[in-house]
Amino acid sequence: MSVAVDPEYLPMMGALPRLDLSEPEATRALIRSMGAADPMTAVPVGVSVERRMIAAADGSAIELVVFRPDGSSARPLPAIAYFHGGRFVFGDAGTDVRVPSALAADLGAIVVSVNYRLAPEHPFPTPFDDCFTAVNWLAGDNDLGTDSSGIVVAGISAGAGMAAAVALKARETGSAAIRFQALDSPVLDDRLHTTSATEFTDSPLWNRQNAIDSWRHYLGTDADRDRTSEYAAPARAQDLSGLPPAYIAVSSFDPLRDEGICYAQRLTQAGVYTELQLYPGTFHGSSGVFPQTAISRRINADFTAAIRRALHS
Repeated sequence: MSVAVDPEYLPMMGALPRLDLSEPEATRALIRSMGAADPMTAVPVGVSVERRMIAAADGSAIELVVFRPDGSSARPLPAIAYFHGGRFVFGDAGTDVRVPSALAADLGAIVVSVNYRLAPEHPFPTPFDDCFTAVNWLAGDNDLGTDSSGIVVAGISAGAGMAAAVALKARETGSAAIRFQALDSPVLDDRLHTTSATEFTDSPLWNRQNAIDSWRHYLGTDADRDRTSEYAAPARAQDLSGLPPAYIAVSSFDPLRDEGICYAQRLTQAGVYTELQLYPGTFHGSSGVFPQTAISRRINADFTAAIRRALHS
């Protein structure tokens, strides 16, 4: 089906790659070839970057990329745990630096981006466990100088799904105080039964077949799909009460659009303070590939503003 994208996108649409998630390694190579030679050039002046290693639940190591505003005062700074996108199968914290570094610069916060392990080599629950372990570390006795009384969890695409899942488990365990969840184009529902998930079979960058392949890699080929964990697919959760306030952004031509809208509606019905933004003329990942356009700048500014409000509420 044809989609009426934002007019500013039109001259650049022909340069978009076609992603085939049936072959994860080929997709990773394509994404790497499109990236900057030195991703750190995207880090704003005034933000320093360091890498940390912490122990994972299974005894291996998790890399954290820490973005810190220069000239930080002696007082504890707000803490944001950020989870990169990549449909569960590609992306990493060392190259996906634009959003977390901008959050550190704009909000005066310490942002910890989690280099969680990827499917299909590491299917659920390993990537989720990595994210949850990192948030517990951030909420605990670390030496970053963060205010652990209330952490923001944030992410895009699969990373937004991770953030939502972390908020669910933190509510159940009480192991980390989550004050806010910022979810940009979240991956939430493996059932793919919404109107947008059914209709968008050839939408830009992300379509129904991509979604099917992504979930197959993440859940594993032998998964019991009738019993998918809510920590893999947060839309499976029966009870959303008691979760932290949420900001959810969705794009009009994204197969994930309706599951994000539905999750926002269910959060609201459960008494959770929730803000939903639906951006016309956009598609999955459009604000990342075309960040210079007016609508993309608005998407990114709204995301930052929502977190700012949460930090100062």
